[in-house]
Amino acid sequence: MWKFVATAKQVLWEFVELAFLLVLALVLIQLLLGAGAGPYVNSVADNVTKFAAATSAGMLGIVLLLAIAYLVLRRTGWSRNEIMGRSRK
Repeated sequence: MWKFVATAKQVLWEFVELAFLLVLALVLIQLLLGAGAGPYVNSVADNVTKFAAATSAGMLGIVLLLAIAYLVLRRTGWSRNEIMGRSRK
């Protein structure tokens, strides 16, 4: 049962990462092409802009830094035990 939960958790995180990359790609396309990028791309960029404006700049910066740190640590294979100074057994 726990193996299924761990697998489902990993699959869901992969989906979240892919969705985040998709949003970033759409924003980049909108920045490169401007209004000619299409209505869907422009609506996604509008939503991202509204979300960024609604949150405070400090909070958004902290969240982005934590997200980048999490992704880097995850991709490099560091575990929580190594970060906290505990050795693996």
